[in-house]
Amino acid sequence: MIRGSKAAMPVTVTYSAGPGERSRRVTPAPSVGMVLSRIGETQAPLPAAAAVLVGLLALAVVGIQEIWLLARHVNTIAHEGAHAIAGSAVGQRIRSVTLKPNADGVTALSGGKVAGNVTAGAVGYLGPSAFGLGAAKMIQIGHSVAVLWLTLALLVLMLAVLRQAFSFVPVLATSLLLYIVARYGSLGIETATAYGVAWFLLLSGVRVVVDHGARAADAGSLAKLTHTRPGCWVWLWMIGSLFALLVGSVLLV
Repeated sequence: MIRGSKAAMPVTVTYSAGPGERSRRVTPAPSVGMVLSRIGETQAPLPAAAAVLVGLLALAVVGIQEIWLLARHVNTIAHEGAHAIAGSAVGQRIRSVTLKPNADGVTALSGGKVAGNVTAGAVGYLGPSAFGLGAAKMIQIGHSVAVLWLTLALLVLMLAVLRQAFSFVPVLATSLLLYIVARYGSLGIETATAYGVAWFLLLSGVRVVVDHGARAADAGSLAKLTHTRPGCWVWLWMIGSLFALLVGSVLLV
């Protein structure tokens, strides 16, 4: 028995329009089984020109201030998520993650030693770039759809450690948009969206490092822990984010 064979067939719906009638063929959304089966399949990459076009659109989102004021919340999610993942990896307990209306964020960790604190603190500004590079690699090996579902899974996991009401707004909004695309979008739309996710993370990673610079709270905290200058960490983040953008661009194009 082939499951979902009926759902894949076009449905003819007849509408009455005054004196006459007209028929319209409506193609239903793909079944849940069909959508989930795409995760384990491989998808063809976009042509180079299309990949560059998606990159330019992502650059506009990052570069146009009016759009960036809204989109930067997604970068903050990746930033704080990187703190949380790294802290957990070195044995720390994630107490809470707070996302603020001005796109600042705070990740509270406990139980760590100095080396763990430095590791968890250093990865925040590299987080968006690292996630973007990982997404670009998955796309390059043909798993564009998996990028969307993996991102969605990480967002859902983050809900468990969020604090304060506003923190849920950007995470739920981003999750909803990704779910709509992953559940109801065509394969072409899903692939293009995965490219958009990768490009945005890579480009926004660079912008935030430039914007915050030595004023970044993480740089100050790391400087105190390691008895170094805040600027040393900013240079590390800048080199890392630019390297990720360069490698990611090669993978995507």
